[in-house]
Amino acid sequence: MAHASKRADVRGQDLDEAARRVAAHAVQYDSKLKNLDTKLRENLSNFRAIEGSIKDTLAELNKSEQRVDYVLDTDTPRIREELDRSLVELAELSDRLPRIRARVADIQSAYNSGRRKAQELVNDLVWLNTDFHERWRLIIFTSSAPVSWRWKVTMRLLFGLALITFLWIAWVAIGGVYRAHRQRLVWGERLMS
Repeated sequence: MAHASKRADVRGQDLDEAARRVAAHAVQYDSKLKNLDTKLRENLSNFRAIEGSIKDTLAELNKSEQRVDYVLDTDTPRIREELDRSLVELAELSDRLPRIRARVADIQSAYNSGRRKAQELVNDLVWLNTDFHERWRLIIFTSSAPVSWRWKVTMRLLFGLALITFLWIAWVAIGGVYRAHRQRLVWGERLMS
């Protein structure tokens, strides 16, 4: 019996040891389960928040899709009509554009011709309002006078003849004065004839 009681003690100790081990494992499993429960609750809360965001986003996408469908149904035909009208107008404009360009070129040449004519008239008026002596000086001494080359040649020849005549008269007069001075002639009564 001692043997049996010893065996019972050993079994009791083994059992106590096994119970302690099972209890330690149970405590570990319990703490792991609590951690797992906390993580699951946290993840479930995050999942619900993400699910709410996804639902909101899906609702917004559905609204946007409805708006896009509405715009496609209403605005697309109107845009096509406007595009067709614009293409027709562009074709008409491309037909009219060469004619308009030709008219603009004609208007521009008429404007330029009129401007040149007006400038010529202004120059003529300025010339006609110029004093006679100034006109005479411009014709003889410059090439910018608005007269024909024949008129310039004629005026220059007349000026040359007048200058030569004046110089000849001056030469004769100076020669007479010099002779009178050399012969000691008195001016007045006994003037040389």
